[in-house]
Amino acid sequence: MTKISVKNLKGEVVKDITLDSKIWNIEVNDDALKKMLRLQIDSVRQGTRKTKSRAEVSGGGRKPWKQKGTGRARQGSIRATQWRGGGIAFGVDNRDYSFKINRKERSLALKTALTYKAQEKNVVVVDKITLKTLKTKEVTNILETLKLDGKVLFVTVDENENLYMASRNLGNVLVLMANEINCFDLVNADIVVIEEEALKVLEEGLK
Repeated sequence: MTKISVKNLKGEVVKDITLDSKIWNIEVNDDALKKMLRLQIDSVRQGTRKTKSRAEVSGGGRKPWKQKGTGRARQGSIRATQWRGGGIAFGVDNRDYSFKINRKERSLALKTALTYKAQEKNVVVVDKITLKTLKTKEVTNILETLKLDGKVLFVTVDENENLYMASRNLGNVLVLMANEINCFDLVNADIVVIEEEALKVLEEGLK
């Protein structure tokens, strides 16, 4: 059983709660996590590359000279691969790098990432993240009050427009809803700050 304190935005401990050990304290599976990270990274690769094959270059519709009697090597087209302006043999083509993994493996990878964060004590639970304005100063005050250094991932229960707008100028802060949380952003963050209600939504979705 993993207990964690719930704080308010002033850094004061409000209460203690228990994290679900089936999500935050599992036997980690590095292979599943690595596979999920590779899926996320590869899925955004463009894969736009192209060379033209002999069938795609223009010209070369007729035989350049007759088969025999010229003293030259026989040729069928001036767009064969050995000719200048000809097609490329075994050239590269557009490629889709994305692939799929099953739902259980995705869930296992996410639980592994969450377990690592909990073991490293890099999870902060707050009762509610409420900003009065869209000013970036409010977010920097929260970071200073809660003593959050490095890359910070805020996880909210719903669309927190004020938090999103106030933090988008900060390169080290990312805001996601509980149903948007993913392995790459978890691993990439140094600290995960999650609302208590968002924590319940996350745990419910992973059961």
